[in-house]
Amino acid sequence: MSNETYYLAERVGHMLRSAGLTLSVAESCTGGLLGGVLTEVPGSSDYFAGGVIAYADAVKTRLLDVRPETLATLGAVSAECAIEMARGVRRAAGTSVGLSVTGVAGPGGGTPDKPVGLTYIALVAPDYERAEKRVWPGDRPGNREASIVLALQMLFAYLAELELARTVRPGTA
Repeated sequence: MSNETYYLAERVGHMLRSAGLTLSVAESCTGGLLGGVLTEVPGSSDYFAGGVIAYADAVKTRLLDVRPETLATLGAVSAECAIEMARGVRRAAGTSVGLSVTGVAGPGGGTPDKPVGLTYIALVAPDYERAEKRVWPGDRPGNREASIVLALQMLFAYLAELELARTVRPGTA
């Protein structure tokens, strides 16, 4: 993990703690690396509840409530699956925020429709759902690292928006 990735994990941890929010993660192609990065930060148990590594579709459906129809029609590597994974881990862990990653890390497994590097990252919170699509150009380790960084950046942006909303009251801006 790079120093920048650690710093970002530390920063989002501080923001989660300050906001009184909790986080859980659902990971497929990153295989637990996102949870690992989050728990590198001392005191992360204050806000990080845990995660599910859902590599197999059966685990996605059983533990994360991903709909079989989603997997059959859109596949595990889709925005819809990522959203359902984030919803499912949030619900299962009872956290404020659910964050998920699903994709084709490589070097194999890609198709013309879903090439190596295709990744979806989703964030789900009360009254908020967002999924981002990327096609990373790197190798397996690079694609996984890039996915973790984007997940942390998405979380940072969401938390910064919440922080701003708390500090700027209507009629004062």
